Amino acid sequence: MRTIDSLDVKGRRVLVRADLNVPLDGDTITDDGRIRASVPTISSLAGRGARVIVCAHLGRPKGKVAPEFSLAPVAARLGELLGAPVKFASDVVGESAQSIAEGLADGEVALLENLRFEPGEESKDDEARGAFADRLAGLAELYVGDGFGAVHRKHASVYDVPKRLPHAAGGLIVAEVEVLKKLTEDPARPYAVVLGGAKVSDKLGVIANLLAKVDRLIIGGGMAYTFLKAQGHEVGKSLLQEDQLDKVRGFIAEAGKRGVELVLPVDVLAATGFAADAEHEAVEATAIPSDREGLDIGPETRKLFASKLSDAATVFWNGPMGVFEFDAFSGGTRAVAEALIAADAFTVVGGGDSAAAVRKLGLPEDGFSHISTGGGASLEYLEGKTLPGLAALED
Repeated sequence: MRTIDSLDVKGRRVLVRADLNVPLDGDTITDDGRIRASVPTISSLAGRGARVIVCAHLGRPKGKVAPEFSLAPVAARLGELLGAPVKFASDVVGESAQSIAEGLADGEVALLENLRFEPGEESKDDEARGAFADRLAGLAELYVGDGFGAVHRKHASVYDVPKRLPHAAGGLIVAEVEVLKKLTEDPARPYAVVLGGAKVSDKLGVIANLLAKVDRLIIGGGMAYTFLKAQGHEVGKSLLQEDQLDKVRGFIAEAGKRGVELVLPVDVLAATGFAADAEHEAVEATAIPSDREGLDIGPETRKLFASKLSDAATVFWNGPMGVFEFDAFSGGTRAVAEALIAADAFTVVGGGDSAAAVRKLGLPEDGFSHISTGGGASLEYLEGKTLPGLAALED
């Protein structure tokens, strides 16, 4: 992939596809991590005299204008981080966007309204998507892909626009790809992967692919209960995907054949219900009461997981160990994060809820080698899939 250093940007309009999909509480941004991650590329281009037009999505408005998904609060925060005003277009490719794009001076930055307000952005129809891409590309002379969290989507701004303009990868995408190559091509060993989150089905492909690459697979979170059930244990009212039991049994057998150490919880916090203040107690993972549900890994499992990470040379972590949004059930996720910080290893937090948990728990982001901005994109890369946005930049 070409990088932005290869582009002559001074005095030229550069369309930057960023990932600014941040959580909002009304107009308040509750986690600006993705905005901060986008700043270096935008700042570099503006500093070299580019006329920067940033485009991004927020939420799932499904091709319709929805004020609650406006990027206006993001424009304000981006301006604060850049230390200069960011002009905000009230549409994506309409009169406001065209006027602002044409009026930019060297070094100025603008942000377009939410790409997903336009049905063509996510359209499965190549012609409809292409027609929108034509209009979006028409705003600029150059294209920079820097929204790693969206590169696994075949969307107009990610896949079609770079086919219409001279293009390059931004610093964020370059950094993400370098990290993922370290995880897939020749990782330092022992190589441990920690997977959590709610559903096994979300991680089927990555588990299947990683079984051929890792030394140790540590399973926590809601998905662990399907593994425990597959081994014949009672899981009570815990999250369970019964339709995945056969596949999980296959994973367990394959791990055994390949000599991959599979580490499952030995105890869990079993609660009377799904609530922040639910009564709960630590019980053995093989004896969860039928009227309770596991909401976090227990204290013995936290010690076990930490010990299994202490000697690792490479660690990839994706997915919380419990319902970290509830303080009472955040201890498992904190324990894994702290174990990664303490490990003398190349540690990668695989975006999504894991990255959000690190910030919510107040842990130092520089305690990890890398925190990805793209959970889904990271997982699909590790599955070995071709990511449309990366393929378009490699052309």
